[in-house]
Amino acid sequence: ACVPSSASITTALFSALFSITMSGWYLAKLSSVGTIRDEETCERLRGLIQRQVQICKRSVEVMDAVRRGAQLAIDECQFQFRNRRWNCSTLETMPVFGKVVTQGTREAAFVYAISAASVAFAVTRACSSGELEKCGCDHNVHGVSPEGFQWSGCSDNIAYGVAFSQSFVDVRERGKGQSSSRALMNLHNNEAGRKAILSHMRVECKCHGVSGSCEVKTCWKAMPPFRKVGNIIKEKFDGATEVEQRKVGSTKVLVPRNSQFKPHTDEDLVYLEPSPDFCDHDPRTPGMLGTVGRQCNRTSKAIDGCELMCCGRGFQTQEVEVVDRCSCKFHWCCYVKCKQCRKMVEIHTCR
Repeated sequence: ACVPSSASITTALFSALFSITMSGWYLAKLSSVGTIRDEETCERLRGLIQRQVQICKRSVEVMDAVRRGAQLAIDECQFQFRNRRWNCSTLETMPVFGKVVTQGTREAAFVYAISAASVAFAVTRACSSGELEKCGCDHNVHGVSPEGFQWSGCSDNIAYGVAFSQSFVDVRERGKGQSSSRALMNLHNNEAGRKAILSHMRVECKCHGVSGSCEVKTCWKAMPPFRKVGNIIKEKFDGATEVEQRKVGSTKVLVPRNSQFKPHTDEDLVYLEPSPDFCDHDPRTPGMLGTVGRQCNRTSKAIDGCELMCCGRGFQTQEVEVVDRCSCKFHWCCYVKCKQCRKMVEIHTCR
């Protein structure tokens, strides 16, 4: 039997994250279990709807990659928002990010996009590494390219990863008939997250020849690093479009709330309602932690600066001692030896 790992925070994390009512945060439990080895484990994963349990049972070997993708999404979210008022803090309750992602805000848009992308990324990586019997390298990439190099090596099978993400991640929203504005928002942002990978696939090559002369060059298609994917989705978050649902013929679609704004593309993020300011802790709203006690940058005028981060409440400064590695020297062969240097630094925290 598969038992949860000792990381109980991660358990609460994604067990919450992916099982909130109006989202695809089914992955919650997945990031907390050690390994998903059998169909019985699928039944015990709290937060999955029945169709996801069925997919889990049919694709047990893939679910470990999905679990890794869940953790990847959390880590990237926390990195991208580390200097903002809402910093993707996780809770030990459900949902993992609190009610922030149950609302149709741009923060929720980011969370959905990064999660759909992380599942596609992790499953694709598992295919390329030979971890899965159901998929491997992308064998559709072969022969000689128009540029004259030979396609060879293991091209990332992004088509399989994206297809699995679509079937597993989107099933919750599609089960609602895609009629609600929130379901349309979630599905759009899921796809925008996956396109952040698809649109930035790159060609990697290796030269062959005497002394690396590159007489023959073999190349393959590779995914961008996930940090780049996170950067792209964060840029889309910064330029996200506020939308509303309208009926065009017999179809319900999302259109910009402000008619003067240009229509969003498939790669843009969309949201339905403005975000709160995230300044104050609200015990009635899990995840609304406020910024009291957060570190800020006294000299910055950006959102990480003390004026904006602290919402005008002011900040306090204290001196603390930090220990850094210094005077590092390389010794042949082959190690680096450093001294430990102590210094006093100022730390600024919001009141």
